[in-house]
Parts: sequence; structure tokens; C-alpha cells
Amino acid sequence: MKFLFLLGFLFFPMTVHGVRMSRCAFARRIKELGLSGYHGVSLANWVCLAQWESDFNTAATNYNSWDRSTDYGIFQINSHYWCDDDKTPHATNGCGVRCSQLEETNLVKAVECAKQIVRQQGISAWVGWKNHCEGHNLSGYLEGCSL
Repeated sequence: MKFLFLLGFLFFPMTVHGVRMSRCAFARRIKELGLSGYHGVSLANWVCLAQWESDFNTAATNYNSWDRSTDYGIFQINSHYWCDDDKTPHATNGCGVRCSQLEETNLVKAVECAKQIVRQQGISAWVGWKNHCEGHNLSGYLEGCSL
């Protein structure tokens, strides 16, 4: 029985939700996915944003009691506007994704949705970026990453 389970695991990989990435691993991955310079937003700005929004945790969630929405994933993308979690009232799902997809460790859906947000609203859509990154020297966010 253990052998059959192991074979199933090897041939049918599961989608993994939730990992805390290192700063440099995150920077490398989002660069691979085309976020560096996307709509004029530097890689360092994206890394700073993720540091302050989720501390690089792909499974981070934050419930917003004022509108009963939840922020999901490494970019803390809001369920009222951008994804569907089957519980947020009057949600619009602007990215056309399930909120759980924003927590996947491969970051593909999270990056696609972040691109959609920055196209429509700019990087200032994220409060964490406005409060901690805007107007600051961000060179330290990429230091030692060998990009």
C-alpha cells in the first residue's frame, strides 16, 4: 500500500500551497515570471512590496472585517476585487482566479494577477508598498541575490 501511494505521489504531483520563500528566491522567481520592470515597476519594488505585505509567505491571509474580504498570498491580493473565495460578498474577481490559486508556491497565478492589478491601478494599489517602499532606497532588497 505504501508503494502505491508513493507511485501516485511521484506521477501525480499535487499543487502545493504555502511556503515562506527567501527574499532572493522570491526575486529570482518573479524575475523569471516577467515582473522585473513590468509597467515600469522595478524588481526591488516588488520584493519590498512582498516583504511588507506577506513576509514572502505564499499562504499568508488577512481578513478585513470592514468589508468581509480577505487578502491572499504573497502579494496579499484582495478577494473583494481580484479573486473568488466563495465567501466575500459582492466580489468582482478581476483576475478570474480562485483565491486559493494565489497561494500556490509556483507563483504563476499570483504574478499574473499582480500584473493585472498594476496595469489597472499601479503599484500604489498596495498599502504596504505605499507605507514602506515608496520614495525609499530599495537597493538592499536585491543585495546578495546574484540576479
